[in-house]
Amino acid sequence: MWAKKILVSITGSTDKDWRGKLKEIEKFKITKIGLFCEVFTKLQREKIYQFLLKSKVKEIPFVHLKADMAKEELVFLKNNFKTKFFSIHEEDFCSLKKWQGFSKNLYLEMNYDNYVSNLVQVDKIGGFCLDLSHFKAAQVKNTKEYQYVMKRKKIKKYFRCNHLNGYSYEKNCDLHTVSNLKEFAYLKTLPKFVFSDCLALELLNPIKEQIYFKKYLVNLLNKVF
Repeated sequence: MWAKKILVSITGSTDKDWRGKLKEIEKFKITKIGLFCEVFTKLQREKIYQFLLKSKVKEIPFVHLKADMAKEELVFLKNNFKTKFFSIHEEDFCSLKKWQGFSKNLYLEMNYDNYVSNLVQVDKIGGFCLDLSHFKAAQVKNTKEYQYVMKRKKIKKYFRCNHLNGYSYEKNCDLHTVSNLKEFAYLKTLPKFVFSDCLALELLNPIKEQIYFKKYLVNLLNKVF
């Protein structure tokens, strides 16, 4: 079950990052991935899309949007790679008109800084994209973000996708480069409702390591649930 839900992902900010991960994806013949566009420029994204069209990748169910992405990019991803989950930040509610027609495909990623913007109206979009380490950090602090989510925990349709990364108990923060499997231990403490049918690994680690982590996570989550 979890093996189908967890996606290795293209992450990073440099050409070396995305080129390296796409070469690994080709090497390992992976056909289904997640894509984090948050830090890539428009030019970089155009190069990524062209590379993807020639790759073995057939499905990208999950994409993390960047505020400057045009509606045409969402259409391209949906038409070519069956993308149905696009995660956004609180400030991106200002861009909803730009992405008209995709509102129910948008999912909110919240932080853990004890602030929820007045712009946020989760009922106007598909729901939450819970970053599981953000949720853990917010839970520990009992932040406003945590309370916002918990008030809506019984609305099952809101919880459709996740970011999955590491977590530091010592610093109470998310980790995007995992060096120890213990940095996934926090997942065992989270309520079941926060886990969705699409969990994209938001890790800077190479794809080879993401594959290893995925196998570990599948076993971990099978034992917990």
